[in-house]
Amino acid sequence: MRSGFVSVVGRPNVGKSTLVNALVGEKVAITSPRPQTTRNTIRGIRNDANRQIVFVDTPGLHRPRTALGNRLNRLVYGSLEEADAVVFVLDATQKIGPGDRLIAERLQQAKATVVVVVNKVDAATNAEILEQLEAAGTWDFAAYVPVSALERDGTERILDEIDSLLNEGPQFFPTDAHMDQPERFHAAELIREKFLHRLREELPHSLAIVVEEIESRDNDVVYVAATALVERKSQKGIVIGKGGSLLREVGAEARADLERFFGSPVYLDIRVKVEEDWQRRDQALDRLGF
Repeated sequence: MRSGFVSVVGRPNVGKSTLVNALVGEKVAITSPRPQTTRNTIRGIRNDANRQIVFVDTPGLHRPRTALGNRLNRLVYGSLEEADAVVFVLDATQKIGPGDRLIAERLQQAKATVVVVVNKVDAATNAEILEQLEAAGTWDFAAYVPVSALERDGTERILDEIDSLLNEGPQFFPTDAHMDQPERFHAAELIREKFLHRLREELPHSLAIVVEEIESRDNDVVYVAATALVERKSQKGIVIGKGGSLLREVGAEARADLERFFGSPVYLDIRVKVEEDWQRRDQALDRLGF
């Protein structure tokens, strides 16, 4: 069997989580158009007949402004230490910038084996795609693959390139596993995703979801109790919405995802609480598991 760990890195919003979902073939990471959607290293597991690839989805590397931002960047650099190969994702619709070049430099310093993926080709012109490939080609990495993660076009070529880089190795996870996250973490992420699609400005960064309880009750109903944390009293009303409207919308959509995840009816109870400046306080970050 060929097996290994593959870190997926890049700037925020280049489509890393969408790509990981496409490569695994299951939704293991939440997605949204907001920066810092991914706040932890999330492992998605691809199982084939004679191959197991563990994709490590990482937060977008960025210039940090908070203690949380610093921790997210350290997660990315730490993921390189366990990687047998790296998928470096670029956005075909944006020119290569300082952030991309910084990541390339770090990968070269780490002597990583890198597959460069130029993503979002469905939204780019042929000239833009060619320009990206030519600019990235100066880094002299192992392979370069244009793809559309959203449409799952080109992902098989990524798998072929990675397969050629892997050695014989053990089976790290059972063949029926698609992720290594505990139930509470994945449930919290599914809830947070629904908020992210509805919130604007600074609120997506100020929101954290904590699932405090998951319990199977009568008639196979799964009870999920969650708290939505915000940093300001003024944000609490926005997250709840007029007459509780936003909370109801989020709850209904999240409950549908949770029912697919658990395979049972779900009763979802979401409360909203203010945790002043949680993303700037190390003690709060430790308690929240960052």
